[in-house]
Amino acid sequence: MAADYYALLGITPTASDDEIKRAYRNMARELHPDTTGGDAEAEARFKEVTRAYEVLRDPERRARYDRFGPEGVDGRAPANGDFFGGGLGDIFDAFFGGGVRGASGAGGPVRGADAEVVLELGFREAIFGARHDVLLDGLVSCSTCEGSGARAGTTAVRCPDCQGTGELRRVRQSILGQVVTAAPCRRCQGLGEAISSPCPDCAGDGRRVESRTYSVDVPAGVDHGSTLRLTGRGPAGPRGGPPGDLYVHLAVHPDPRFRRDGTDIHADLHVSMAQAALGSTVVFETLDGEESLPVPTGTQGGRLIKLRGRGVPHVRGRGRGDLLVHVVVDTPTDLTKTQEELLRRLAAERSEEIAPPDEGLMARLRSAFG
Repeated sequence: MAADYYALLGITPTASDDEIKRAYRNMARELHPDTTGGDAEAEARFKEVTRAYEVLRDPERRARYDRFGPEGVDGRAPANGDFFGGGLGDIFDAFFGGGVRGASGAGGPVRGADAEVVLELGFREAIFGARHDVLLDGLVSCSTCEGSGARAGTTAVRCPDCQGTGELRRVRQSILGQVVTAAPCRRCQGLGEAISSPCPDCAGDGRRVESRTYSVDVPAGVDHGSTLRLTGRGPAGPRGGPPGDLYVHLAVHPDPRFRRDGTDIHADLHVSMAQAALGSTVVFETLDGEESLPVPTGTQGGRLIKLRGRGVPHVRGRGRGDLLVHVVVDTPTDLTKTQEELLRRLAAERSEEIAPPDEGLMARLRSAFG
């Protein structure tokens, strides 16, 4: 009986793309040979789960699977439900006595699925770029048979069931006349080639589960949620099929001092009340190093100091954004008696109304009961 791809992944037919990815990741971790100690049954199960994921994550192939089952995934059964063989030419031949035309050939090697990994970056790495290694557990071309799936000294032969076309056609009689239907060949899975003596290491699939490390060059200026595409670095296709792509999703950790807004960066500069009132020059640590920032006399809280070209590099262009420094005036707390007297004298000089001195608990009690 044909495998139920949804059941293999433990999901329902209404599962979303995210649910499919999450289910596959969980099962892949559980069944991977590194986890199971190379158990042959677990590895076979891993291949089945990977096959199900390859189909269900592709919207077109998933739609064909939902309508036609596993037989309609890689063959020529049209996704629109039209089972009239190879198109209008076959329809006219069938209706008007031309018979069944030869097929146009096998579908050829199937491309491997795409793979996804998450790469975590520090804030500065995202700004200035970095190089990281990522580990990918997946299907690679079998080195024993060089991806052919055939045992050493043997080769794949033309499939005897479909004669190398990759599909099986049937002619049936209907009220409209002869109708041609086509379905992928089960023996060769639509590839047009059969393997009589499969490779012992990959069981004829042409692929093996293996861990590989890839170096990823992260360009300067990427942001959280960005995705890098590494063409041809994904899982290999069956029987020598081309590999899919590797998608690297970037997760950037926040910085305690800097906040990003597009290509601009925001930061706070804390100054004392005296520095803001009388003016000062403050050393401020930017992403590029220390900068001496002038604080003019009478600076108010919220003043903005713009440092041009100190922000995030443009990923698809030249130049950088700006660093926007927000001045924060800190109000002093925990004053000594001398400091409080000085501030009260200043307030008196400026005729500013302030709260009376705190006389202490005993003084307030005497005042209340006196």
